[in-house]
Amino acid sequence: MPISRERVLEIARRLGVGESAERLSERLEPTPEAVRPFPPDVPAAREMTVEGRDLRRGFLRERGVDIPHLSGERPQPDPESLQGNIELFIGMTQIPTALIGPLRINGLHAHGDYYVPLATSEGALAASYHRGARLLTRAGGVSCLTTAEQVQRAPGFEFATLAEAGRFAAWVTGEFERLQGVAATRTRHGALLDMDLHLEARTVYLILDYRTGDAAGQNMVTICTEAVCADLLTRTPVTPRYWFIESNMSGDKKATSLSFLNTRGRKVLADAIVPRALVEKVLHTTPERICDYWRMCFIGGMQSGSIGMSGHIANGLAAMFLACGQDVACVSEASVGITRFETTAEGDLRCGVSLPNLIVGTVGGGTRLPTTAECLRILGCEGDRKASRFAEICAAVALAGELSIAGAMCSGDFASAHEKLGRRGPP
Repeated sequence: MPISRERVLEIARRLGVGESAERLSERLEPTPEAVRPFPPDVPAAREMTVEGRDLRRGFLRERGVDIPHLSGERPQPDPESLQGNIELFIGMTQIPTALIGPLRINGLHAHGDYYVPLATSEGALAASYHRGARLLTRAGGVSCLTTAEQVQRAPGFEFATLAEAGRFAAWVTGEFERLQGVAATRTRHGALLDMDLHLEARTVYLILDYRTGDAAGQNMVTICTEAVCADLLTRTPVTPRYWFIESNMSGDKKATSLSFLNTRGRKVLADAIVPRALVEKVLHTTPERICDYWRMCFIGGMQSGSIGMSGHIANGLAAMFLACGQDVACVSEASVGITRFETTAEGDLRCGVSLPNLIVGTVGGGTRLPTTAECLRILGCEGDRKASRFAEICAAVALAGELSIAGAMCSGDFASAHEKLGRRGPP
């Protein structure tokens, strides 16, 4: 949904893009090999052998990243170190983790060439994303831009009469600045940004928008909202019959139209132009055929009631979330987006994704676990001031997957790739 001028200015100040539109444009421009040489591909991409695995581990070590926990050289963590991550602990689930790339990103926060860890048990997935990442790199990279950051919590208050609900709604609209101060007492890293109000019969819904810094923020907004509601209840001119800290309007761990329009987490846009010759050489199809496929899918998705339209954004995000310690259940909203394909006047392929609900963080939660910290380290996304970089990498990876699967559908390779890579061969 469109946002106010004041919110746009606040976003611009926070992201630091107000200094120069020209500098921003330059930063998002494609970076061809003539400007910056392409880095090497991940070695031994087709070798499912001990030797191939060790080559890839050595490839990371050469770049200054050791992965003793991912490689199994270190023991499992002490149960006490997992306090705050799990209860009733019995052991660690192991999921195979791949390394794809390079993936060149020309983003506001992510700017450079990245090798991306993906954790999955689905054969053919890593190979497909690897193909898409290398193709986008050879096209000059993906332009990425984070445009909004906010996470919601939506308490609900039920009153005895319509008059009481209306009176509470009228009163609470004048309390926002005080509520900002109350929320600030519960966090050093976030802030209450805005408050929307929805009146339904005798129920008043408050949708509270928070900035959560480099944390994904679900716990933060819950704790802040509890304090906000406690303050309201001590001062309200009319007492609700009952209330709940979450009324199911925040979009937490579900796909909703409201979040799709209004952003939950970070909204990231990714865009790239792939020359026709590369499309034909790597994907074995044409830009026109990919656009035909996209139009058919868009209409099919609309008829099926899809929120957003994409091929398999959830695949890439789930693999990144598992590898990098994100709340995997948030894939339900994070994967809601729009994929676009069109031909340029020169006959090349323009492609892009819009992801309005990327709930991601680089501090707190699962990011402090041993293997996930190593995966974040591979991306240069471990710790403070890295969440927006990680979000832009997520968007670029999603675009790589969308491009690759569209090519497979158009060339007729989709089924054969899964036949070859998605099944265990003979012993």
